[in-house]
Amino acid sequence: MNKRDHVMNAVLVGIGLGALVEPTGGETMAEAILMISVPVLLGALVPDIDTVMGDHRKTFHNLPLLVGFVAFPYTFGNLQYVWIGIVTHYVLDVAGNTRGIALFYPLLDREYGLPIGVPANSRVADVVTLLITGAELALAAAILHGMDAGWFQSIPSAVDGVQSALGV
Repeated sequence: MNKRDHVMNAVLVGIGLGALVEPTGGETMAEAILMISVPVLLGALVPDIDTVMGDHRKTFHNLPLLVGFVAFPYTFGNLQYVWIGIVTHYVLDVAGNTRGIALFYPLLDREYGLPIGVPANSRVADVVTLLITGAELALAAAILHGMDAGWFQSIPSAVDGVQSALGV
């Protein structure tokens, strides 16, 4: 996908997540939307830094970058939502585009994608982006509902076990 599609996806995901997290409306929802949207948008732009330095769809389109941004808030206490933008960028490039990304770079140069994407300059790229955005928000809604319903109660104890084993 092109930068415009990534920006559109990130803005819509940020608004949707903000509304899901704080569905009460008004100022509280607007604050949640802003708090989530800005970092998600910044995160969605990070992978394309490799269009000006490095190999595009390799240097910053990989798991090590994502792991770094997932770990960042635990280490430094900020940038909590940037990783979401990076994930949405990867999903668009893997599912929405024909090329895919080098997910395991620098270990492997192979690019991974799904056979359902369209070329970035396709006239239906916006439609594909909106469909993927809808799927991302539906998944987020299901996860948030599951958290409220207690579906994931065993995850904190599993995380505690992993952290203990790693000495973190």
